[in-house]
Amino acid sequence: MDSVVVEVDTSTRQTVDITDELEVFCAGRGDGLCSVFVPHATAGVALMETGSGSEEDLLGALGRLLPRESTYRHRHGARGHGADHLLPVLVSPSLVVPVLAGRAALGTWQSVVLVDTNADNRLRSVRLSFLAAPSAPSSHR
Repeated sequence: MDSVVVEVDTSTRQTVDITDELEVFCAGRGDGLCSVFVPHATAGVALMETGSGSEEDLLGALGRLLPRESTYRHRHGARGHGADHLLPVLVSPSLVVPVLAGRAALGTWQSVVLVDTNADNRLRSVRLSFLAAPSAPSSHR
């Protein structure tokens, strides 16, 4: 299995499209699976349409589900940081994308995005891991 870590700056955006990084990593690798994993307790990755307002809609929905003003038992860090620790329950810290002929097999409007609402840590690591498909057995006649 091949694996790399991509550093992503979320200081100016809470959703960052990382599809290009995924495509570059998968290019030329043939068929297989690519795991996308965020090793953080307050971030996640998702498949979604980007550039159509969906990013703002997602952040609005997360704000309603995990309000910053609520009292959380987890209280260190910036205001609402307890909500950040619940984010990975709703936006998974990992996903797997099929790769065909070295290209991520995403749908027409699907992009891979990093979601990070945590103002306390704005540099995130995303691990991309490629697992090649087994070679087809040769046919014996």
